[in-house]
Amino acid sequence: MKATQNPPTAAPVTLADLLRTAALYLRRHGWHQGTYYAHTTDNPTPPACAAGAIGIACAGHKVEHFSQLDPDALADYLAALGVFVDYLDTTAPVFLIDEDGYLLDEHTSPYSWNDDPARTAEQVITALEAAADEWNSLHNEGGENR
Repeated sequence: MKATQNPPTAAPVTLADLLRTAALYLRRHGWHQGTYYAHTTDNPTPPACAAGAIGIACAGHKVEHFSQLDPDALADYLAALGVFVDYLDTTAPVFLIDEDGYLLDEHTSPYSWNDDPARTAEQVITALEAAADEWNSLHNEGGENR
């Protein structure tokens, strides 16, 4: 770095940071099932499902269509959602079997997991935070677990 260059002033945002931000969003604004966000017309921060909260963490606002995100935010969303799915696969695996007994999908859907009628907000928040902790431990971010 040249002496005339300014050093970076902010640490990069990790996938763990995004998952923790999603968990914090749910604590502050509420959790929702069935759609990304509770249907409200006058609330810019409605209750959200796990995937909706991850979207808000990545974009900084409610996202109606994730395909409309800028490429960096979309990449962050898909990566954070992937970390969450990986965590769910190890802690709450769901295997979809077709009528002939063939395995269709071995990944846990964060959407159906979130929308399980027995699911609670605290379970979703805890899972997001635990997925963040697991990501940090696997990537040894900052030399410590945050």
